[in-house]
Amino acid sequence: MRRRQQPPLPKRHGLDPARLRLPEEGAWATIRDHLVERLPRVPAARIDELLAAGGIVDLDGPIAPDAPYLPGGAVWFHRDLPQETDVPFEITIVHRDDTLLVVDKPHFLSTIPRGQHILQTALVRLRRELDLPDLIPAHRLDRATAGLVLFVIDPARRGAYQTLFHHRRVHKRYEAIARYDPALTLPRTVRSRIVKERNILQAFEVDGEPNAETLVELIEHRDGLGRYRLTPHTGRTHQLRLHMNGLGIPILGDDFYPELTDRAVDDFTRPLQLLATTLEFTDPITREDRRFATTRSLQAWTDPDGWAG
Repeated sequence: MRRRQQPPLPKRHGLDPARLRLPEEGAWATIRDHLVERLPRVPAARIDELLAAGGIVDLDGPIAPDAPYLPGGAVWFHRDLPQETDVPFEITIVHRDDTLLVVDKPHFLSTIPRGQHILQTALVRLRRELDLPDLIPAHRLDRATAGLVLFVIDPARRGAYQTLFHHRRVHKRYEAIARYDPALTLPRTVRSRIVKERNILQAFEVDGEPNAETLVELIEHRDGLGRYRLTPHTGRTHQLRLHMNGLGIPILGDDFYPELTDRAVDDFTRPLQLLATTLEFTDPITREDRRFATTRSLQAWTDPDGWAG
């Protein structure tokens, strides 16, 4: 396996610097000229500021503002971070040993940095709060979904655990709250073909060979609501949300299905009532059976007045 090159800049806020490889061919006189063209969303004045402050480096150190272009080289720098709204919920630690960290992620917190969510993500917060700079997730949960996420502490073993999820050797269960439909026969296994196109927020069920499968069970019901157990046998984007919506019982608090609705980034009311409740697998290192359970519950079931309010 090819060893990953160690960045010449330290992490900042738990994040590695960005790395840009310089093309072998090009007519740029200086690295600065290339960066101005390569990074159109970054003002040229900001690039000049970074160069003057020694914030753009190569393996030999800071790059001078007039440094000549070096074909095939590489530079590193920390990107400017977006303005973010703090997510005012704690991450609960369920399990920690020398290799693994299992946490209960709250609603509204992304698992990893993406788009406008950088510092307010589970990965960055945990790296900083626990002083675990090499922490990496073995899988992900949507920002809207709460529940169990497994992180790997030991970099040498991350591949073994990520492979478990990639090959679907982890048994996952979820709970959801949705409308109760007495005419709906449950349990049932829902199968469909799901497609998710890049830069489109919603995924869609389309005709064709099924690529997504979910077992849907009713645990209990009261006051017109049902508490459901969802067991996915595949891992398509928004699979559980789409399958519940396809049954005519969309999950409470869903801003994507059946219709896409606009929610302000600082609106933390009425979270999606979907919770990753259990993770079970045979540990690839120790060969022992592992089972982790959530410490959370869904508010629409335990406190329906508070959730609706």
